[in-house]
Amino acid sequence: MTAQSTAMPAMVPATTAALDNDIAAARIATAKYSTSLARAKDDGYRIITKMMPSMGYHFLNPKISGFNVRRPPILVYEHTGHGWQLGALEWVFTTMPATPPLPDATFGTFPAACHYNDGTFIPDKNAATCPKKAPRTGAAFFFWHPELFTMHVWVWYPNPNGLYASTNPLVAPFNKG
Repeated sequence: MTAQSTAMPAMVPATTAALDNDIAAARIATAKYSTSLARAKDDGYRIITKMMPSMGYHFLNPKISGFNVRRPPILVYEHTGHGWQLGALEWVFTTMPATPPLPDATFGTFPAACHYNDGTFIPDKNAATCPKKAPRTGAAFFFWHPELFTMHVWVWYPNPNGLYASTNPLVAPFNKG
C-alpha cells in the first residue's frame, strides 16, 4: 500500500494576489513609457522636479487625477547616461487616504510648492505668492499644489527598501542625472 499526500497546496493571501494583479496591470499600462520619456511627454507628462536624490526626475500628467493603477499621474524616471528608465509610479493625495489604495501602502509627504516649466520648484504655502517665474532659472510658472501625501510604487526598478519606499538606494548612482 502506498501513502498518498493529503497536504494542501500553499495558499496565497488574497491581499498578495490582489497586489500582484495591480502591479501587473500597472506595468502593462506603463510599459510604453519604461524606456521612452519621449512617449510619456507625447502623452502629456511634463517635468515637475529635476533630479531628486535616490528618487529621480518626476513627470506629471495634469489631466490625470485620483487613483487608477493603470493611469499614474506621476512617472519617476532615472537618467542613466544612456537614456531614461522609468523607475517608479507615483500617486498624490491632498489628504491621507483612510484606506490605502494598494495593500499595505505607505506614504511620504511633499510640501506645498510652486512648480515651473523647467522642473524647478520652491516650497510655498500660498498659491497667490508663487512668483510668475522661477527665481533662479526664470522658467515660467506651471502650477501650485498644497501639501501632498505621496505614494511611490517601484514597479520598474527593484527597491530593497520596499515597494512603497520614497527613496531607492539602487538608483543613487544616477543622482547626478
